[in-house]
Amino acid sequence: MDLLDIARWQFGITTVYHFLMVPLTIGLAVLVAGMQTAWYRTGKQRYLKMTKFWGKLLLINFAMGVVTGLVQEFQFGMAWSSYSRFVGDVFGAPLAMEGLLAFFVESTFLGLWIFGWDRLSKGVHLACAWAFSLATVLSAYFILAANSWMQHPVGIELVDGRPQLTSIWAMLGNSTVLAAFPHTVFGCFAVAGSFLVGIAAWQIARHHRKSDPGDEDRRAWHGSMRLGAWVAVFAFAGLAISGDIQGKLMFQQQPMKMASAEALCHTEAPASFSIFAIGDVSRPDCENVKSVTVPYILSYLARGDFNSEVRGVQALLPEYQAKYGTHYPDDPRLGSFAGQPIDYVPLLPVTYWGFRFMIGFGGLAALGAVVVLWLTRKRRFPSGRLWAPLAVLSIALPFLGNIAGWVFTEMGRQPFVVAPNPDASGVDGVWMFTAAAVSSGVAPGELLTSVITLTALYGVLAVVEIFLIVRFVRGGFAGVMPPEPPEGEQKSGEALSFAY
Repeated sequence: MDLLDIARWQFGITTVYHFLMVPLTIGLAVLVAGMQTAWYRTGKQRYLKMTKFWGKLLLINFAMGVVTGLVQEFQFGMAWSSYSRFVGDVFGAPLAMEGLLAFFVESTFLGLWIFGWDRLSKGVHLACAWAFSLATVLSAYFILAANSWMQHPVGIELVDGRPQLTSIWAMLGNSTVLAAFPHTVFGCFAVAGSFLVGIAAWQIARHHRKSDPGDEDRRAWHGSMRLGAWVAVFAFAGLAISGDIQGKLMFQQQPMKMASAEALCHTEAPASFSIFAIGDVSRPDCENVKSVTVPYILSYLARGDFNSEVRGVQALLPEYQAKYGTHYPDDPRLGSFAGQPIDYVPLLPVTYWGFRFMIGFGGLAALGAVVVLWLTRKRRFPSGRLWAPLAVLSIALPFLGNIAGWVFTEMGRQPFVVAPNPDASGVDGVWMFTAAAVSSGVAPGELLTSVITLTALYGVLAVVEIFLIVRFVRGGFAGVMPPEPPEGEQKSGEALSFAY
């Protein structure tokens, strides 16, 4: 492998692993704040147990997310220094805002929430929970604003060959981030909802299957499961709506990405949506590919009109070549890519199947949530042996859907690391090829060493997180609630009831 391939593998491995933590943290943080609000308003013990149990799992995941996120800055400087220089004047503002306005608030109020159970009033402590949870959402917005600028650069001008930010408001109000943000947040709630369903189902099956339906712990687990199922259903509805909006924007801003998502090699009017393809979709001419399609749907997804034309890969290629060139610059910093023809077609198997895996896994998770709501109505609980294992396995579905969506989003942008704005409204000439973004002063062997080291380290962290999650899941509510003092004694105000 050459330097670019190694750098891309490193970024893909570390980013996908980090993103396993992010959606669960965002979704679970808001749900935990909601559970605590229910306890604050009702005083019912089961809501307190839910808050503390799910809050403990949230903290484990949050800590791992912080650790794995630190590597992103390291690899930008090591493997993508040319990219860092190119976008540095643009990304400084949103990333600083994320650090100061979001992560600082997030970590501060999280600390107050952890250690404030016996020290703050209930109202103030609840406010800390909401401040922390909403700060995680705000943090996601700033990160997505930076990523969306890479997909659709706005609010900048080109000075001496480098983009400089002229309007932070244009960047924060980018149409791409306004569509990507709700889609991402709904994806986070889908992950958190399935997480609640799977673990709560396992707890009831293992410890409370034969208990009285009125048992406080069983009611808490049952309530967690129902809450997770409702959240997952509404999240999928939100994903469908926001995904439709995001897809229409992509057809305008990155037509090659969306044509590749459908393996639409030739222009169609009206265009059919491909459910799945049989044959080799890796060829940009789509020879020997047979698809099972739904007529007219792709035209609607692209333009909101069932009869509109959708351009295919073969029609788009000449447009890209005319605008951005047919060959890479003959620059030694590009290594083996210098002077070579530019391939504007992303890896069709990755974009095509990634798009379908994203929709398919999300749809299966939503279907499972609907089944859970039906089977658990009126405090019922299924009795089949496969019920709990299937519920636990279903936790993976929205995770896989999120990963497939991000892989499609990033891979579909290739060969650009900063995609051009086709409107060229004040940003003409602002784009960057991925081949030009990689660091030229790093040897392939050095970068390969870092890939192996980081992958091994992340493997160890994965074992640690799974061990901690399993340990505290097994402990259930008893593992998070403070022990009751002997009869006649009062609880000590000095003991941490929520210690980690």
